[in-house]
Amino acid sequence: MTDHGRYRGRPRPGPSRPAPPVTTSKSPRALFRYIPALGALRNYSFHDARSDAVGGLSVAAVAVPQAMAYAMIVGLPAQYGLFTAIVMTAVGALLDSSKQLINGPTNAISIALLAAIGHVGEQAELIQAAIFMAFFIGAIQLAISLARLGDLTRYISHSVIVGFTAGASLLLVLDQLKNLFGQKSVGDVHDHFLVRFWSSLTDGGPIHGPTLLVGLGSIALVLALRFVKRRLGWTLLPEFLIVVVAMAALTAAFRLDELGVRVVGDIPAKLPEFAVPRIDAEWLREFASSALAIALLGMLEAIAMAKSIAAVTRQKLDLNQQCLSEACANLAGSFFSCMPGSGSLTRSAINQQAGARTQWAGVISALAVAVIMLLLAPYARFIPRAALAGLLMLTAARMVNFRDLRYHVRVSRFDAAIVVMTAVAAFAISIEFCVLIGVVLSFMLTVPRTGNMLLTEFVESDADHVRERLPDDEPAKDVLIFGLEGEMFFGAATSLEQHLETIEERIGEDTKVIVMRLKRARNPDAVGLAEFEHFLDRLRSRGVIVLLAGVRAKTYDVMRRCGMLAKLDERHVFLEQAVRQTSTQAAMALARELAGRAPQAAGTLD
Repeated sequence: MTDHGRYRGRPRPGPSRPAPPVTTSKSPRALFRYIPALGALRNYSFHDARSDAVGGLSVAAVAVPQAMAYAMIVGLPAQYGLFTAIVMTAVGALLDSSKQLINGPTNAISIALLAAIGHVGEQAELIQAAIFMAFFIGAIQLAISLARLGDLTRYISHSVIVGFTAGASLLLVLDQLKNLFGQKSVGDVHDHFLVRFWSSLTDGGPIHGPTLLVGLGSIALVLALRFVKRRLGWTLLPEFLIVVVAMAALTAAFRLDELGVRVVGDIPAKLPEFAVPRIDAEWLREFASSALAIALLGMLEAIAMAKSIAAVTRQKLDLNQQCLSEACANLAGSFFSCMPGSGSLTRSAINQQAGARTQWAGVISALAVAVIMLLLAPYARFIPRAALAGLLMLTAARMVNFRDLRYHVRVSRFDAAIVVMTAVAAFAISIEFCVLIGVVLSFMLTVPRTGNMLLTEFVESDADHVRERLPDDEPAKDVLIFGLEGEMFFGAATSLEQHLETIEERIGEDTKVIVMRLKRARNPDAVGLAEFEHFLDRLRSRGVIVLLAGVRAKTYDVMRRCGMLAKLDERHVFLEQAVRQTSTQAAMALARELAGRAPQAAGTLD
């Protein structure tokens, strides 16, 4: 044992252990890691298959009308939403960390995409722009995933999602009013949304009676079916699909399209085909900020939903894997004429509530949508746009969790500010810019908190222990004891400087030794260590000895590399681990000796 029970950080001898098996990219274990759906097959049972089939078919019944409606938000033909519900859902399911999350076209992403590319004039160009955005967004998400920055999403407040959801819901309702009323869209594509909204209401023509009746009838029928579903406990009743089929049949039977009720139009009965997306340099510059915002929004939306499901299922999530699945789903979709998407709130909830057990429920859902598209596409042309507008309005209303909204607004002023500013920016500025505002506000809230180091003064309680100093405690004059706690990085430089100045002010004429407890000082960087090194130099010039106790192994290594340890006596540094004493006990024993006190018996590990 070294003097004063110190442990120098040298590796201890121990029994040899066999080296762990090397996992190559070709091994099954690596394959299961990057394609979690394959890992689920290792213990897959008939019960799992039956549960996944029920979940997947339930999701498909909702996905078909939703996908068509979400494509309509952007101004795309309905089949592009269905393509996305096939390709992106299947690819995302294979790679998802969450077992029940369903990827595909979503309300929020569609609204953001409309704001980003809505000014593109011709529909052919609009389609190519949407496919390009899927590629661009997927590439950004892939870069974030490969850099393993997915964990940084934990520093983005959930208040951003709450505020965005509220703002996007209002924006969606306002945008669909013209379709519900049967009015024309008026205004230049470069005009602000609120300008186009008001122009459409005032100059878009009179309200079309049959169209309004179809829209309101669709809303009423959905609400009635939901009431029946709750009363009878029919949790798998696909009310959206029933309403869409009913309204399409009504339109076809009474030829409402000839009376002015606008319909979806022809949908080709074919599956998405492989095609390389068009990469336009001008679009790269024009859509860069929007693509970044939508990429962040998509990851936040998927992670928030995955966490919500995991809170119920107790499943462990891999956030980087989740980001990878979103990236690959968007990238793969761009090669099959898909629009951007993310994790779906409604379809994921349906999947979970239907009892889905693994990621294969998403694959089954994608296959079911493909079958429905092949068989029923010729009959989909009679689906009224007003019916889809009514469904979108109901979806928007259910997007807002008012209990969650009240909770975030009431908890703190910071959360309230994030919610309000994000929500207002969604329709007052732009939907994609509001996400960036929320992210910036989250980091503005997080960084000051992580950069706030704490300083604690201790006193000796007996020969073997120290405790926090109380206001009426009289500290020793010859030996002062302080502890630093927090992230010792550049963001905490101001806080660290103030604490070190406080320590210097406490030094009196009789002070000979200062014991600094660094066990809870974490992750030092160049700025933090430089500040601390200047502090040691100043105390050395005053003849005060500094003992460092509880130094973590990583901190010790950083101090050694930067040359700080060369300025210190080797005996004055005590690592976090000790043989028989705690590092603080060992440091205090040496401090008493250096202060000229009578030696005391060393205590045991506390």
